This record gives sequence, structure tokens and C-alpha cells, in this order.
Amino acid sequence: MIPVLLPVLVAVPLLTAALLVLPLARGVARALFLGTSAFALAAGAVLVWCTREGQVHAHQVGLWPAGVSIPFVADTFSALMVTTTALLVLVCSAFAVATGEAGRRFFPSLVLVLSAGVYGALLTGDLFNLFVFVEVMLLPSYGLMAIAGTLRGLRGGRTYVAVNLLTSTVFLAGVALVYGTAGTVQLGELAGAAQESPVVAAAMGVVLLAMSVKAAVVPVHGWLARTYTAPSPAVTALFSGLHTKVAIYAIYRLYAVVFGGESSLLWVGLVLFGATMLIGVLGAVGEDTTRSILVFHMVSQIGYILLGVALFTELGLMAGIFYLIHHMVVKASLFLSTGAIEHVHGTGRLDRLGGVARREPLLALAFLGAALSLAGLPPFSGFVAKLTLVAAAFADGQWAVAAVAVAVSLITLMSMLKIWGSVFWGPDPGSGPEPGGGRSAQGSGTVTAPPAATRIRAGLVLPAAALTGVTLCVGLGAQVLLGLSAQAAAHLLDTSTYVEAVTNR
Repeated sequence: MIPVLLPVLVAVPLLTAALLVLPLARGVARALFLGTSAFALAAGAVLVWCTREGQVHAHQVGLWPAGVSIPFVADTFSALMVTTTALLVLVCSAFAVATGEAGRRFFPSLVLVLSAGVYGALLTGDLFNLFVFVEVMLLPSYGLMAIAGTLRGLRGGRTYVAVNLLTSTVFLAGVALVYGTAGTVQLGELAGAAQESPVVAAAMGVVLLAMSVKAAVVPVHGWLARTYTAPSPAVTALFSGLHTKVAIYAIYRLYAVVFGGESSLLWVGLVLFGATMLIGVLGAVGEDTTRSILVFHMVSQIGYILLGVALFTELGLMAGIFYLIHHMVVKASLFLSTGAIEHVHGTGRLDRLGGVARREPLLALAFLGAALSLAGLPPFSGFVAKLTLVAAAFADGQWAVAAVAVAVSLITLMSMLKIWGSVFWGPDPGSGPEPGGGRSAQGSGTVTAPPAATRIRAGLVLPAAALTGVTLCVGLGAQVLLGLSAQAAAHLLDTSTYVEAVTNR
């Protein structure tokens, strides 16, 4: 029963997306939109439960033999990612409903197709089908970038399309090279192939290069800041939890299965991911809008997450997986809390906002909790994530990268306090239109800034507050997720069970 659930996770969002193109009653459309992600969340939770003790479930689509069919595989790692993804899609969709953006005819369908592509990429056991599902994920993203119709959104969408088309071309070329050198693209058949053949290793290096661009690893990170500040806040929050995280998941999976955790190459990751942590946080220092600061911090946190695979120890992998789940939730919460302010006040400029904490205490608490978690302070999940990751670096003798991680955490805290002091704790801004004709600094079109006393509706506040509540609960009950992360790490260190499930041997 459980194996059959895997392709259903992809099929149901696609079918619902097609249905939502039809002219349906608003209530029916909204119920289908949110209900599909609620179903995916429940299915993900079932997968986590059924893989918690190391089980791996696989399904060969169409019941064709392994090597011919499209393999779907779920272990603890992919189950955790599916569950977290479904949670974020549901919460961001609820935020889009509150802003009215979900009322656009094609918006729900685009979001559901995007989510189907993500689920497929997380569950596939085939390299070519990973490419296919990544493209399924990207195609609706192009529409979501431009759906608002603003000039800034179109410019950001142009950059986004150009970068991802080029990267997808590199990705496909890498897949072709792997097939040409190894004779297969099924992950089970490719297990350890890079260790046995330098030619296969070089071909897989092309694939990992493409994934590094999509994950925004330094020095190929600049596109993220140019594009994630362009769409609506709901879309930015959705992208933050899905796009780069699929690439990170792929890096973890491919390096573990195909390279077998080859230790001689790990120093490259330590250098690149340490630089990503540092350059990302320094890039945030000079920014003056909430979203641009958070986007640069997103680059920095990607370095933390990937540090786990660069260490490739049991503790390091466990810490990296825990950090990945934590970051998806916290970053989406921050984008949603600041996005609520931007939606109502028409700007995310620090010098045009202030006094939000006095008017919106719940929103202020939601932001503050997520910000403290991002900086790694207790009792939130970020404290456990960073403490475990730094401990893993120390245990592996990587003193320099551990020192960078600690220093970057301090700068991250300073940046979060910068937003808090300007937007939430600063003096109320004057009422009236913004300078320059009231154009939003972050591209939401021509707007007139509302009076400082304008209240933010509860529907805009609750999504961010819910995710902040998740990071608090995970921090207080960290042992649960740590245990699941440890099980996921065990599958990466010893891929035999995963390989057996994919090859059906």
C-alpha cells in the first residue's frame, strides 16, 4: 500500500491543477487548492512513520521491471523532505489566499504543478527523471515570477529563466555524459560508480555543478538576490523553501550514492560552503530592504546546510539534514512575516517602516522567534541545528570552518536586530504616499503607502506565526527530529538498503 502512495503524491497535485483551470466556484477552488497540500502533508507524515526505523519503500511505475520503469523511492530523508515541503506549500498557499493572490485564475494550478515537481524530484530514483521533475518544478515557477505583471517581476523573471535554462542545459548534458560513460542513469545501478571510474566521476561532476548553481552556492549565487526580491512575498516564501532545497537534497543524495562519500573530494566542499556562509552574510550587511537582507542570509544558510555533506560523518550528515528541515521552516516564516508588512504598507524599505511591534505584537513575536532561530539562539530549532553542526565540525577536526560558522551566526544576529530595530521597534513612519510616486521599493507595483496605523489582518499574520510555532516545538522536542535525521544519515552512509529498493534485487 505504501509504495503505491509514492506516485500518487505526484499525480494528485497534477490532476487537481488541471481541474482548477476550469471556472469553479471560489469556495470549491479554494478547498481543492488547500486540500491537495493538506493531503500531501498527511501522506508525507505517513511516509515518515513508515520509514522511521530504516525501511525503504519503492514502486516501479506501471509495474515495469527495474531499469525500464520510473522508480519512486522513499526513505527517511525523502519522507522528511516531502512532509516539510507539503507543510510549506500549505502555509504559503494560505498566505496567498489571505493576500488575494490565490484568486488569480492560474495561480493555484501553477503552485500545485510546482509542488508535484518537487515531490517527484524528492522521490525519484533515476537521474534522468530527476531532471524531468526539476523541469516540471521550474516551468510553473516562470509563470509565478511574472504573474503579478509588474516591471520588476518581469525583469526578475527574465534573469530567473535565463539562469535556469542555462543550468538545466548543463544538467542535461551531465546526465547524457553519465549515461554515455556508465550505461545507465538509475541511481541504484550507479552506486559507487564514481569511485570505480574517473570518467563517471567527471560526468557526475557536471551534474553536481548544475545542482550547485540551482542551490546558489558561492561563487554561482548572484542570481538569487536578483530574482527572489522580484515576485510577490507569497511566491518568494514558497521558492525559499522549495527550489534551492531540492538542489541541496540532490547533492546529498548523489554524492552519497554515486560517489560513496569519497573523502578525497570533501575539502572542495569545505572551502566552497565555508565561503558561502561568509559571503552570504556579508552581502546582507549593505542591504536596506527586508527581503534583500533575508535573501542574502538564505545564501549564507545554504553554506551551513551543505557543510553536513562536506563533513560526511554520521554526526555531520545528521546535523546537515536537521539544519535543512529547520531552515526551510524558519526562512519561510521570515519571508511571510515581512511579506505581510510589505503587502499592507507597500514597501520593505527599512527607512520607511517602523513601530510594527506596537501595532502588531503577534506578528512581531512571529518574526522575532524565527529571527532568533535563524541566528541560532535557544530554545528554537536553530540553536540545536547550529550547535550540532559546529560540534560535528569540531569532532572532524575542521576548526577553521567551525570558527566561520560561529562568526557568521553573530553577524546573522546583528542583521536580524537591524530589521527588528528599524521595522518593528523604530518610530512610526509618517503617513502619506511614498517618495517617487509611491512605487514599492521591492517591485509590487505602484502603490500608496497606507497610514502608519494601518492594521495587518490576522490571515496575513497566522501563516508566519504557525511556522514560528513549528521551529519552537522542534527546538523544545529536538530529539524527535534528531532521531529521524540520524536515521536519514545512516541511509546516506550505507546506501545498500536504498540501492536494493531501487534495483528491486
